[in-house]
Amino acid sequence: MVTKKPVKRVIKKTADVSAKLVKSAPKAALKPISKPAPKAKPASAPASPAKSVVAKPVLPAPKPALSIKPQPEQKVKIKKEKLVRDSFTMPADEYQVLGEVKKTFLKAGLAVKKSELLRVGVALIRKLDLDDLKLAVASLPPVKAGRPKKEK
Repeated sequence: MVTKKPVKRVIKKTADVSAKLVKSAPKAALKPISKPAPKAKPASAPASPAKSVVAKPVLPAPKPALSIKPQPEQKVKIKKEKLVRDSFTMPADEYQVLGEVKKTFLKAGLAVKKSELLRVGVALIRKLDLDDLKLAVASLPPVKAGRPKKEK
């Protein structure tokens, strides 16, 4: 059987500050250094002398400080639209209108591409009523489908 040392010897060996803490600290606040907490004994058993304990008052765990730093913005991936490459045939005078409109934009200080002009046209067509669209299509001269023959 292991002999237990009285409390007085522990207090004499420790510094005066720790001795004061042992006396003033509640029993629940004291933690053993290397031994696990003793198991609960029945209430009828007499209280045993205190074990060798170094006084460490239990302090509440520090709460993490709230960060006020702004979160870096996450880059939002914009899903690119699938592009379609197509070819079409149009009369030369209508094709020339695209060039004239491009020159008009350049004089105004804006650079525009032919494909952008065609996309604007499609956006405007989308806004037309069905009756107005039928009239616009009917007013176009017919164009032969397919690629033109190469001149020799």
